Amino acid sequence: MSTSAPLAPSAALAPLERLESRLAPLRKRLASHPIYAAIQSEQQLRLFMESHVFAVWDFMSLLKALQRSLTCVDVPWVPSRHAASRRFINEIVLGEESDEYQHRPLSHFEIYLEAMQALDADTAPINALLTTARAGGDWKATLAAAPAPARAFVEETFRVIEHGSLAAQAAAFTFGREDVIPEMFRGMVHELNAERDGRLGQFVWYLERHIEVDGDDHGPLSLRMVADLCGDDDALWAEATAAAEAALTARLALWDGVLAEILARQ
Repeated sequence: MSTSAPLAPSAALAPLERLESRLAPLRKRLASHPIYAAIQSEQQLRLFMESHVFAVWDFMSLLKALQRSLTCVDVPWVPSRHAASRRFINEIVLGEESDEYQHRPLSHFEIYLEAMQALDADTAPINALLTTARAGGDWKATLAAAPAPARAFVEETFRVIEHGSLAAQAAAFTFGREDVIPEMFRGMVHELNAERDGRLGQFVWYLERHIEVDGDDHGPLSLRMVADLCGDDDALWAEATAAAEAALTARLALWDGVLAEILARQ
């Protein structure tokens, strides 16, 4: 159960409802994307994960961009403007960066990476990116080794991080991330896991954890964060709408690209 304080009611709820209505067709396309039915084997799941891991990684970068803007990470400390949103972002950072898996504190990204290793998926491109970024090198050059669909997805995310407003970043975070993976995909992974004596157990945990936190806590609060940050500013709502549409369109392109690779290898 969440310990977050409820965000104050906002006159911006009507614009939020309009935004959700506008995004509904894109979200419907994502929920019914043929990629989910196409993944029928462990090999096909590996191909999916080898691209999807980059979306799991850049989610953390988007989260950190929001934390940097909504909280104070400087010394001397001063309180930031958006009290309710900073509470939410600190809570989600705790869950995403320092969750507990089998009595070990791990980020969801690290849990995903371990799940890939358990399936013998290729982690070399994402590990090379991490090594370069950790050393302060040109990680964007290292990104060239990633699958093309993943590379395009990360480039769109960092366009928002580097050039988007705070409202745009919050909208991309809220509408374009892991809650777009539908129940049918989770069911398929459960079946594969049962067939393979639990080899997919860590990946199943990752998916189910996101069902829990996105549905019960982070999802509703992130919607309120968008409303909090946009307020009654029509320009900010326009930026949020454009960013949300771009994030969902980028996710569709990622799924299209991974599906094409799966079909090409059949």
